[in-house]
Amino acid sequence: MDELTQLRELRADVPVPDRAALAPGRALLTDAIAGRSRRTRRLRSDWRIASLGAVAAITTAALLLPQVLDTSSPRPSAPATVAGDLDLSGPAATLGRAADFLERQEAPPEPRPDQWIYLREKNPEQEKHWARMPAEIKEQMGGEGYSPHSWIPYDDEAAENDPSDTDHRTARESYRFAAGLPEDPEALLTKVRKAFPSGDGENGEREDEAQHNFRALSVLIQSYPLPPDALARIYRAMATVEGVEVTDHLIRDAAGRQVIAVTRAYDVNSRRELLIDPVDYSYAGERDVVTRTHEVLGPEGLAPTVHKRGDLLMNIARTEAAVVDAKGRKP
Repeated sequence: MDELTQLRELRADVPVPDRAALAPGRALLTDAIAGRSRRTRRLRSDWRIASLGAVAAITTAALLLPQVLDTSSPRPSAPATVAGDLDLSGPAATLGRAADFLERQEAPPEPRPDQWIYLREKNPEQEKHWARMPAEIKEQMGGEGYSPHSWIPYDDEAAENDPSDTDHRTARESYRFAAGLPEDPEALLTKVRKAFPSGDGENGEREDEAQHNFRALSVLIQSYPLPPDALARIYRAMATVEGVEVTDHLIRDAAGRQVIAVTRAYDVNSRRELLIDPVDYSYAGERDVVTRTHEVLGPEGLAPTVHKRGDLLMNIARTEAAVVDAKGRKP
């Protein structure tokens, strides 16, 4: 049973810990739901628990109910795009067309060291967590909880030079790493795997090469900003990864937008979806979707939880990203 599954078996009748027990986790909660800033680019193999672990450490009484994917409604029609007609016939066609479009775009200047990266996200799960959180915990946090807005320093020298933080990439590191990636997909994948290492079984889950490629590329694609030609090379490499597919119709993300889903099986029961904007081919979000109805054993004495085909275990939409001149400023 993975850690995400264990999180979902927690029940609301578990006693809420006292103030002393809550204190160590307060900083973790603030990091996870108030900013998703420095930990956004962490490279853990089990990426599905990254945004949930700190919340569970404090609010162990919360029950994480999966959202349900509506498969009965008609497939949405394609929106107007500046990239031309969409081709969702497969990864080579879809990501190749995305790369062609991006290669024609003029690259904006690299952000200045004093600038910040502003991100806005729609995350229904974390919104629910904050709404259900006991008033006592909210009071301890001074009302600072979940927010869809976050600001990340572009130039974070302290993080870059922290020898204890080996699995983190700052916005500047990601930008410059992407800019230096080679054209050849195989050489690019080799370089990306080295930069975003896999787990060894004890520190992070072991992955085969295809899993490693998909995860590492996904982490890099989420970085903002990236030079358009670099993102084009990344997409061409993604199209060569074994097991990668493209959903043959646009899907609805957490913000209700129609987006492209680039997918790969996570395990026998679920798949990972990297969401891409069909207008400019930028990163639009991420989802984990249950692909096979199955039961998951809960803690002793509690009934198993049934995860039904189509349930969404994670559903996050990035609705805005921009370079701004100060923390707290919006475009």
